Amino acid sequence: MNIQQQLKHWIRETLEIESDFVLEYPTDQSHGDYSTNIALINSRKLNINPRLLAEQYVEKLKQNIFKGEVIKDISIAGPGFINFFLHPQYFGSFVAESLSDEKYGTSESRAGQKIIIEYTDPNPFKEFHIGHLMSNTIGESISRIIGAMGAEVKRACYQGDVGLHVATAVWGMMQLKYDPAIANAKDLGHAYAYGAQALRDNPKAREEITDINKKIFSREDEAINTIYDEGRKTSLQYFETIYKKLGTHFDYYFFESETGPFGRQVVEEHLGNVFEKSEGAVIFPGEKHDPRLHTRVFINKDGLPTYEAKELGLSKIKHDAYPYTVSIVVTANEINDYFKVLLMAMSLVFPEFAEKTKHLSHGMLRLPEGKMSSRTGNVITAVSLIDTVEQMVMDKMTDREIDEEKKKEIAGIVAIGALKYSILRQSIGKDVVFDFETSVSFEGDSGPYLQYATVRAKSILHKAGDIVASTEVPSGWQTTSLERMIERYPYIVGRAGEEYAPQYIVTYLVELAGTFNAFYASTKIIDSSDITSPYKLALTQSFVRVMTSGLDLLGIKVPDSM
Repeated sequence: MNIQQQLKHWIRETLEIESDFVLEYPTDQSHGDYSTNIALINSRKLNINPRLLAEQYVEKLKQNIFKGEVIKDISIAGPGFINFFLHPQYFGSFVAESLSDEKYGTSESRAGQKIIIEYTDPNPFKEFHIGHLMSNTIGESISRIIGAMGAEVKRACYQGDVGLHVATAVWGMMQLKYDPAIANAKDLGHAYAYGAQALRDNPKAREEITDINKKIFSREDEAINTIYDEGRKTSLQYFETIYKKLGTHFDYYFFESETGPFGRQVVEEHLGNVFEKSEGAVIFPGEKHDPRLHTRVFINKDGLPTYEAKELGLSKIKHDAYPYTVSIVVTANEINDYFKVLLMAMSLVFPEFAEKTKHLSHGMLRLPEGKMSSRTGNVITAVSLIDTVEQMVMDKMTDREIDEEKKKEIAGIVAIGALKYSILRQSIGKDVVFDFETSVSFEGDSGPYLQYATVRAKSILHKAGDIVASTEVPSGWQTTSLERMIERYPYIVGRAGEEYAPQYIVTYLVELAGTFNAFYASTKIIDSSDITSPYKLALTQSFVRVMTSGLDLLGIKVPDSM
């Protein structure tokens, strides 16, 4: 149990109560290190003044004081809140732990769990756009946070390498006479946009694209096979360069060409009891099982499996590859309603997999210009966005005395940090409108601000000279807000993991950076004549360690200099 759980258990046992109550960090640190509303809750049941009840509770708690050098004082505030003040030595132990234990902040709360997290999922023959950047950033952070809770985590990427969009791109390449052996990712994206417009406006083109789609599945046309194989290879290689830039790796790659045939087989095996025929297609009538659902097509009238059938097949193929405890699927919230129907169908076909599947949906990443569309060619690619932000960072560093090659390296790290921070700073279900100027600011609410605060603290450590850091709390030391923030880190990581909410870590790191900056501004850290200087230096080291760890959980690196 962590200290919060231990304190809560001690309070419950000492006061001999069964009712639930809150024990939390006060918003104002002057009100103590922990605060509880237990007197206010029970005063209603006992019909007694809450302040009077709080006084009775405090007297009992002081008679059965919690172990050792943990609680320094207990007081009452307002109408009956009970506040606990902890000893400086208690906080000093967390400073020491953060420096001696590289795993500080982690836990074993998910130990024994096998979790596979599917995210990013870019489709070959299309460019990697900013929507994929959103999914990748969230999925990668969730993977790291859950891994920090002791789970065995495997990362998976599921890609649509067959389907109408692929046929559309292949048709576009044929019409534009692109050589598949030398066509790059941008060419493939242009071919798709060209084909998508024809698919929408030209009935003859639609017939030709539909025919190509069938031939890609059947592999009966050598010319089409060549275009398809080369285009698929080019796309996948292009995606790998982006994954590397974003600091992502995948343990498993799944493809619709693999899940499609099996998904169709599963649907056909359950035709009549789960799925129904309708106008030449095979459907799942979701509303028959839940009035909030709707009907989805699983096999179209051409006999080809749809995304729904492929996803159904994927659940078992994924489990066969990695027998997961939980399968987390990260997608845009545009498919929320569809996914609910899929999970209902899955519960009837593969109930054990449906029970283990968790869908995490995120909002859209938008630029001030508005919404993009790969079908019209109005695509903002992830690479173009990263390059733009990187150049903005380079421009802000023009006066830095750093050689150009090193400056380019730093700008790349800072740009990725700026983008990831902008995505993760709020609840993952909300849309993000990316603000270029705010995102690259070295002050305030931004990724570069957190990176800069960490780099600056590192520079202080480099100037320590002969002063050796010590985690021994000096006599008469008054606990600072910085120590209190460092002590909270494991709790924040645990909460972020339990609620799948990286924004808690973002908010915490911003507050931690601000707390350190205030500490640095109000005290001289390096002072050979000050007996507290070794401990202040340890506090600075601890700040760097926790900031670096927290940023890593967000997928953000810290450059050597800025």
